[in-house]
Amino acid sequence: MPEESATGMSETTDAKLSLSDRFARLALDCVHREYPNKISHVMQSDDDARAPHELTPAFYGCFDWHSSVHGHWLLVRTLNTAPESTLEDEIRTKLAQSFTAQNIAGELAYYQREDRASFERPYGIAWFLQLIAELEESSDPQLSEWRETLRPLEAEIVANTMVWLPKLSYPIRLGTHNQTAFAFGLILDYARTVGDEALEETLIDKIRSFHLEDVNCPIGYEPSGEDFLSPCLMEADLMRRILPPQEFATWLSGFLPELPENGRADWLAPGIVLDPSDGKLVHLDGVNLSRAWALEGMAAGLPERDPRRAGLVAAAEVHKKAGIAAVSDEHYSGSHWLASFATYLETRRGLTGAGKAD
Repeated sequence: MPEESATGMSETTDAKLSLSDRFARLALDCVHREYPNKISHVMQSDDDARAPHELTPAFYGCFDWHSSVHGHWLLVRTLNTAPESTLEDEIRTKLAQSFTAQNIAGELAYYQREDRASFERPYGIAWFLQLIAELEESSDPQLSEWRETLRPLEAEIVANTMVWLPKLSYPIRLGTHNQTAFAFGLILDYARTVGDEALEETLIDKIRSFHLEDVNCPIGYEPSGEDFLSPCLMEADLMRRILPPQEFATWLSGFLPELPENGRADWLAPGIVLDPSDGKLVHLDGVNLSRAWALEGMAAGLPERDPRRAGLVAAAEVHKKAGIAAVSDEHYSGSHWLASFATYLETRRGLTGAGKAD
């Protein structure tokens, strides 16, 4: 029997792969894997019943559009954060295959079709804008070229987002794709990275109107059986992006009043997955990863001497351990997306760049 790595992946192919390369390998293996595939759009004619690579020629792999997008983000993130990667040449080849002017023109044509303004909103578009932010921050000439190649689709997505945000009357407090707190965090980080002040101001106004008065979040009811995002913790991780530390500390006292001050980790138990081959149940492996980065973000957003920081960090470590151990190539139900969550956590993406409030 081959040994299993910390990510659950077989050690037989390359025992020397770094943790980041183990995650990158999962993305490399899926970004151009067309099937199985879940297409989600309103069909207007027979022309909408086509193969995935014909509909979305850049982002057709990894089971669904949003997973393909954040799989590509993972690969760019690896180039930006792991210059010693043994997979650099393969990563660049895969990205060059996807990021062509022709492919992005095809993506734009797909997105501009009737009834597509809400396509992948807000989760997929947030990951796409995170991909743009990753390219924007790089000084690598090839990544800068790809950033320009993706600009037409970026412009259309941002324009649609600016139309949508003023019309959104209420936050979406789910633990899955439609949650607005997670998406707003990624989009806000993008806006700050590229210097889009109009989008940033619109988002901050919406976030404050939605969440500034929120109190007593029922975290004891979490997680739901198919969550991969925590409604309570993602909201807190969003608010630390827009509030100064002392103001965030006061807000958090009302929002999660029972947070421990003694540094214990057992106040929040990791989610349990009993069948990782089930595409919905395996979401809970993702909730452990996303909880970990949200807890780290919350701790970073508090004043240095806040007594709740130790308990947040301790709980983050417990969730991180459980989440990273579940990243495996055994079942495509998890392997097509969990590595992106693990990379976001391991590289502390939410705590770098333009994401933190002044």
